[in-house]
Amino acid sequence: MDLSLPTRPSPPAAHPAARPLLGPTWFAAVMGTGIVANAATTLPRTFPGLRAAATVVWAGAGVLLVVLAARYLRQRAIRSHAADPVMAQFFGAPPMALLTVGAGALLLGKDVIGLDVAVGMDWVLWLTGTALGLVTACTVPYLMVTRHRFAPDAAFGGWLMPVVPPMVSAATGALLVPHTPAGQPRLTLLLGCYAMLGLGLIATLLVLAMIYGRLVHHEVPTGTTVPTVWIGLGALGQSVTALGALASVAPGALPAPYARGTAVLALLGGIVVWGFAMLWLALATGLTVRTIRAGLPFAPTWWSFIFPVGACVTATGTLATRTGSAPLDWTTASLYTALVLAWLVVAGRSLMYATEHVLRRPAGQVVD
Repeated sequence: MDLSLPTRPSPPAAHPAARPLLGPTWFAAVMGTGIVANAATTLPRTFPGLRAAATVVWAGAGVLLVVLAARYLRQRAIRSHAADPVMAQFFGAPPMALLTVGAGALLLGKDVIGLDVAVGMDWVLWLTGTALGLVTACTVPYLMVTRHRFAPDAAFGGWLMPVVPPMVSAATGALLVPHTPAGQPRLTLLLGCYAMLGLGLIATLLVLAMIYGRLVHHEVPTGTTVPTVWIGLGALGQSVTALGALASVAPGALPAPYARGTAVLALLGGIVVWGFAMLWLALATGLTVRTIRAGLPFAPTWWSFIFPVGACVTATGTLATRTGSAPLDWTTASLYTALVLAWLVVAGRSLMYATEHVLRRPAGQVVD
């Protein structure tokens, strides 16, 4: 499926200079860069210098977030992107970018800016990202039902983007539970995170079924659509990460029997979902290798490789820490190594792409 043709309406005639140059897809670069930093803190084993390097990468993600947000808002292109059946799916990227950078403030930034500032920064980014994510999770499916029209083979990995942000809110919100006043406020936050986890996970399973049906019953996707298949891995990994993170903070908010239940759910439910994630990883890898052999041109969708693998790292690391499993330890390390290498490649290609298509391109041309 070509992202630019079957499901995208022709843009309205307008003066070239008024057309937007930046799509929400590019916020996946913040997500990917942020998860490279954040995942380093969840590794069962570490080495000297890793935390410092991760902090620098997190700071870079923060700067990139500010630059992209300012550029995107200045375009005033939200309405035109919402009318685009493909571009609208990527409205899930900005909320997740906010949540990723916010989590990094507590995981890494506190060493530089102090705990109090880090907590305040995370609260602002988490509340903003969560609000935007919930709006996206409700609005984009509504537009798909009432406004957009799709061919039978239209389902692709991007359909997961609007519904995943609540799961990211659940995973990152767990970091704020200990910093919330005890009693009803802390309990409300914890239960709200579990509710958002359920929202995102069940919606994800529904969309994955549609994507799998599209893969089986129609032609195999080609070109720049293929990387979006990896988004399924990110959604599944986020659910496992959220289960583990919430179980770790539940004893401070829930009575003992239920707190112990969250630990059981985090392990048994987490390992079950992780197993399915490994199946999706194998499928995505096979499709990607097949496409690379045929030629895989660069596009912003290449960032779909990064955040999902990072989510798989945090999920595997969570299970490794909870179980003490040596095979999971080695799997986490291997996945993180692959994540860093992939990030270096995609980040380098993105800089080249930006130089060629943005900095040197006339102001009237669109860069999705």
